Amino acid sequence: MIRPVPVAEALSYVRSGDRVYVHTAAAAPRLLVEALAARAPELSEVEVIHLHTEGPAPYVAPGLEKSFRVRCLFIGPNMREAVADGRADYVPVFLSEVPVLFRRAVLPLDVALVQVSPPDRHGFCSLGISVDASRAAVETARRVIAQVNPAMPRTHGDALVHVSRFAATVESDEPLPEHARPVLTDVERAIGRHVAGLVEDGATLQMGIGAIPDASLIALKDHRRLGVHTEMFSDGLVDLVERGVVTGEEKRVHPGKVVATFAMGTRRLYDFMDDNPLVAMLDVAYVNDTAVIRRNPKVTAINSAIEVDLTGQICADSIGTRMYSGVGGQMDFIRGAALSIGGKPIIALPSTTSRGESRIVAALKEGAGVVTTRAHVHHVVTEHGCANLFGMGLRERARALIGIAAPEHREALERSAAARFGRF
Repeated sequence: MIRPVPVAEALSYVRSGDRVYVHTAAAAPRLLVEALAARAPELSEVEVIHLHTEGPAPYVAPGLEKSFRVRCLFIGPNMREAVADGRADYVPVFLSEVPVLFRRAVLPLDVALVQVSPPDRHGFCSLGISVDASRAAVETARRVIAQVNPAMPRTHGDALVHVSRFAATVESDEPLPEHARPVLTDVERAIGRHVAGLVEDGATLQMGIGAIPDASLIALKDHRRLGVHTEMFSDGLVDLVERGVVTGEEKRVHPGKVVATFAMGTRRLYDFMDDNPLVAMLDVAYVNDTAVIRRNPKVTAINSAIEVDLTGQICADSIGTRMYSGVGGQMDFIRGAALSIGGKPIIALPSTTSRGESRIVAALKEGAGVVTTRAHVHHVVTEHGCANLFGMGLRERARALIGIAAPEHREALERSAAARFGRF
């Protein structure tokens, strides 16, 4: 292994004008990020680029704009205020195409900051819980700086990186950020039951993190022979594997394997992934490729939305003009599922916001982004049921969506539909 150095020495490889990539989600290397921000007085025009990252992002603090400019490929909670204030920029991009930005030098990288497991006896470390676009970053960056942490699970697939690839390493021993499983509401449990009712035995699942994916996974406990080919997963999947519900035996691509590109959850999840040959952590350019997704049978993609209009347009990245998250991999899997034999693309959301406003709306808010078009949408699920829009005209879609809206909002939606479509 390359001799570890103090973190300040490792970050001396970053120079003014560099573009610096930061490892994704719970793999974000805290020590390296903090040391980068500490160099603000001596750096200028450094561009920091990343997907969602957990933990603090001190380089985006007000007053550091001359030192750092941030380019978000997905907006997490630690970036929303900065994007809104103009201290950070958001790049709309499919998650499957982020590696292309690096490999084709559309956005060439000077430095990649990553967090890895300790090397094995052959000198290979693992990117652990976050391979995603980080694999491409490690391959293409001119200099790679690694925070080596024994808390990082050693995962298989595309995660392995030889120590010779690192310009510098820093030792750490600290827990990874964790996401506790949410306490489910009756609404979320109802949505989970409706989603589970659409999932057939032998299906290949794609799901995310949060209450609705968790509720859906709980409701799948009596299913059989399910497979997993997903952008990310969390603790809820571990339960299904341990119950024998997830076997992957009917998958055609990586049968018997849980395929993913990143994961986030509790220590239980990370321990499950550690040195587990059942789990294949692969490059997101491959995992989210619709040509790969569609080869598995009955791909059932479960995704969320902020609001849905009466024609089926899905806003999942913004609240009006205010950016909230990003495009991510929703379209990759919505389309991949639709092309799969027996596949089912699903958008699942509560019928109302926490303030009681309808999330099924006559028209999207002004400035809201359409992440998934009306032509791509099939199933929309709320706690009130499921609307299958595939093959429906606009009036039919409006009727079906009003039927799963909150009862107190249906009359107003019907008036809006009549005004828009004439005879209704």
